[in-house]
Amino acid sequence: MFTKAIVKRPCKNMVKGITTAGLGRPDYNLALDQHDNYIEALEACGLSVTILEADEEFPDSTFIEDTCLVTPACAVITRPGAETRRGEISAVAEAVKNIGVPVESIQDPSTLDAGDIMMTGNQYYVGLSDRTNPAGTDQLGIILEKYGLGVVPVPLSSMLHLKTGLSFLEHNNLLAVGEFLTRQEFRNFNLMAVDEDEAYAANSVWINERVMVPAGFPKTREMIEKKGYETLGVDVSEFRKLDGGLSCLSLRF
Repeated sequence: MFTKAIVKRPCKNMVKGITTAGLGRPDYNLALDQHDNYIEALEACGLSVTILEADEEFPDSTFIEDTCLVTPACAVITRPGAETRRGEISAVAEAVKNIGVPVESIQDPSTLDAGDIMMTGNQYYVGLSDRTNPAGTDQLGIILEKYGLGVVPVPLSSMLHLKTGLSFLEHNNLLAVGEFLTRQEFRNFNLMAVDEDEAYAANSVWINERVMVPAGFPKTREMIEKKGYETLGVDVSEFRKLDGGLSCLSLRF
């Protein structure tokens, strides 16, 4: 069960953030409203939310998930694959230093985005992407091994991040789309296939038996509800324009 979350407010410069989505320029004021609603959804799932102030120096810093992996045993400050994002880690390291677990760090020349990391019990699947290199995956494996945790590397062929197309919903249920539906690494999970026309909804978030689902994807939401989960629809359209999804906007632990 999760009890806490950390989020970072979007800055006005988010409109200059990294994107390949081709969905247009984000509306900053709408993004603020959506971020408020996102925080309310986290609280509705029983989490106490710490809110970090916006930082205009880093347009993508609201996507706080990429900068830190928080496990029950330790926190790992990452080294983002996009060089323009590496300055984000200082504020996050400060925010997690007193959460009650040891804090480790990924070191140069390794790169690691935590959006490429999916936790399933004591096993952590790590996507080898344009943002996460083999050295980063290896270094994470060495760190987590000290705490009795394991790493499974997953080479990506088309996804930005591993969790762009995967969400672990506990109880061995794995929401998946595209290349992940046929990967051997996931053959022992109960795969819940997301239709390609709702691929964005493959990034949903399980929190304490509820599942946050991006608004506007009814087929995926219905499939999740049929598995017995209560769902919360959350509109994050302005963050989608920057390649961001629901999981990207918080650290949950």
